Amino acid sequence: MPGTNPRELGLLADCESCFGLCCVALPFSASADFAVDKKAGEPCRNLREDFRCSIHAGLRERGFPGCTVYDCFGAGQKVSQVTFQGTSWRQAPETAGQMYAIFPVVRQLHELLWYLAEALTLEAARPVHAELQGALDATERLTRESVDGLKQLDVPAHRAEVNVLLLRTSELVRAGRKGKERRGADLIGAKLAGADLRGANLRGAYLIGADLRGADLREADLIGADLRGADLAGADLSGAIFLTQPQLNAATGDAATRLPAALVRPAHWPATRYERPPGSPRRDPGSARGTASPRGTGSGSGRGSGRGSGRRRRG
Repeated sequence: MPGTNPRELGLLADCESCFGLCCVALPFSASADFAVDKKAGEPCRNLREDFRCSIHAGLRERGFPGCTVYDCFGAGQKVSQVTFQGTSWRQAPETAGQMYAIFPVVRQLHELLWYLAEALTLEAARPVHAELQGALDATERLTRESVDGLKQLDVPAHRAEVNVLLLRTSELVRAGRKGKERRGADLIGAKLAGADLRGANLRGAYLIGADLRGADLREADLIGADLRGADLAGADLSGAIFLTQPQLNAATGDAATRLPAALVRPAHWPATRYERPPGSPRRDPGSARGTASPRGTGSGSGRGSGRGSGRRRRG
């Protein structure tokens, strides 16, 4: 039976074991995130024969910041080494189309595994731990289906089933907090510096470019929240639930931003520290589950984030 540790579940990208799938299977368009257009199934011009990125060290400087945001949650190595048993699309070109089609499916399943694994670590969700474990086991089994099985899988239906449990988990964690109800809210560019958002329901909220400096987001549900360009400097996300590395990578923060223990401080965040305005309340520092870490970047995407590679692509 799978555990709940992201590493044990294979939910951390292992680029050494992947065939550069995110750099081939996914499309992107010339924009602020990508310097050029690329069609789905077309290898990125920066992908080398050994599946390494030729400009990994300077992706942002070379016009590919979107590549530092995306993360496959370990789906790349699962498809490469499990589904296709270590035979790459270069070695067997006839499998390329199937590999590219299956990669996004497994990526979605791995994202669900991330949420389920996190839910199982939350004491407040203990009343539904048995159901969560059952859903995690079932989802993990789906990731090991055959090529045909994965192609026929109704991912939206499975996601809907899992979401019932994730919603219940959110309710249990936020019970008694009387947090703000902002599910799906349009908070683009909102001025929320220092805001008390503890226990808030921010599922699917549009927080693009929002000013969240110094905000308290402990126990806030951030599943699917769009944090592109949001300023998290000095914010406390230490107890936020269903936050992912892709969401963090799409935002900006600083050395004072407090994070859940499972996540790391993106490498492109500045090393400066947010200074709270004089007279503003200070929160108990002992409440944090984890702090921002200067190691690594991780990568991924919330809604609408770039495709490419972050932590994943080595130089």
